[in-house]
Amino acid sequence: MPVAAPPPDDPAPDGWLRADDGTAYPPGPWFLGADLLVSVLRVPEDRVAGLAEALPPGHAVLPVGRAALVGLAMVRYAPGGVLAYDELLVAALSTDGRAPRVTIPQIWVTSAASRSGGRALWGIPKDLAAVTRTSEPGPRPGSTVVRTEVRTVDGAGIARLTARVGPRLSPVPVSLPLPTAQRRDDGSGVISRNGVTGTLRRLAVRWDLPHDGPLGHLRGLRPVASAAVVDASVVFGRRVVES
Repeated sequence: MPVAAPPPDDPAPDGWLRADDGTAYPPGPWFLGADLLVSVLRVPEDRVAGLAEALPPGHAVLPVGRAALVGLAMVRYAPGGVLAYDELLVAALSTDGRAPRVTIPQIWVTSAASRSGGRALWGIPKDLAAVTRTSEPGPRPGSTVVRTEVRTVDGAGIARLTARVGPRLSPVPVSLPLPTAQRRDDGSGVISRNGVTGTLRRLAVRWDLPHDGPLGHLRGLRPVASAAVVDASVVFGRRVVES
């Protein structure tokens, strides 16, 4: 059954900006609370859909062996931050020859404000999607089983995943810099400084990507590593450089 797109977040709080279509979004930087479920894949560069169009001028894939290092992540941004929504993204490790960054060629969100803000502020090509998610205690003490399904606003399948979040992998919170490098629709580049700090936990996850869906090019690839970052603080767009 088709799923209607979420309406624009309106009326807007004071200080929010407006996209050309009238959708309001918060100015950067964004401060968010999140849980992240992340798998890392080794993918032939030419197999990553949309990557060539997403890389900004002067950037290229940072190869690991003969493949691109690609992250596939399901994120839930919790109430209390500037926005609350769900997100599914693909990110590839890239570089301008001086510093490693990540470039996002595909991403879906459940918030119109996030879609418009991500595109306008940082050149991130967000599209809208519908997400259903359930969570229940896992088979082992302290574990959690999370089941998630992501569909386009027209109801087509994008991804299903079943994830078991287990014990901590680090006794202290971990901080991860995640600078992004993106190409805007007009061909210009934008680099954003971002970071995540949270609790690192063991993750066992099964991704089901329909072969005829937008992530079908990643179907059948086995993650080389997976981890959850929970109770995380995310800062996005602390410093932005445009070219």
